[in-house]
Amino acid sequence: MSSPVPNPIIGGFHPDPSICRVGDDFYLANSSFEWFPGVPIHHSRDLVHWRLIGNALDRPTQLPLTGVHHSGGIWAPTLRWHAGRFYLITTNIAGGGNLLLSATDPAGPWSEPLWLDPQGYDPSLFFDADGTCYLTKAGADASGQHGIVQYRIDPDSGRRLSPPLLIWHGSGGFGVEGPHLLRHGA
Repeated sequence: MSSPVPNPIIGGFHPDPSICRVGDDFYLANSSFEWFPGVPIHHSRDLVHWRLIGNALDRPTQLPLTGVHHSGGIWAPTLRWHAGRFYLITTNIAGGGNLLLSATDPAGPWSEPLWLDPQGYDPSLFFDADGTCYLTKAGADASGQHGIVQYRIDPDSGRRLSPPLLIWHGSGGFGVEGPHLLRHGA
C-alpha cells in the first residue's frame, strides 16, 4: 500500500500556492504577506518532496514594506513560464498594487518589479498559443463595474494592450478572488 500524498503538499505557513510545471520540474510560489524576503519559491520533481530554492522578492527595492500591517503586503502570487522565462505576478496590497517580475532561473535573480495598474488583486497571467498574454484579476472595468476583469498585456514592459473587460460580476458576495484563465485540454 502506497503512502498518501501529504495535504497540504508543503507543511507550515505556505498560503495561496501557485504551481508551474516546466518539463519534469514543478515550481511553487506562495504569498508572504508582511514578511521579508517575499514570495518563497520551491522546487519538486514529484509534487511530494519540495525544496526551497529562493525568494522572488529578496531585495528591499522590490518589496516596500514600511508601515505594512498584519496580513498586508504580498497576496496570492501566480507563477508562469513562457518561452524560456519565468513570470511572477502578485499584489502588494499595502503599497504599490500589482507587480510583475521575471527571471530565467526560478531561483533568481528576479527582475525589479514592473508596477502595473494599482487597482485590483489576485492577478494571474495566461499565455495563449500565439504568445498573447492576458492578465485576469479582481478589479474594475473602465466604467467602474467591479468583478473579474481581463485584458491583454505586454509581460516584458507591463503595458496594457487592451481595455479591461469585465468577464464576471461575481456571485454576490463582498469580493471575488483567485481568478485564473487556463486552456482546457492542454
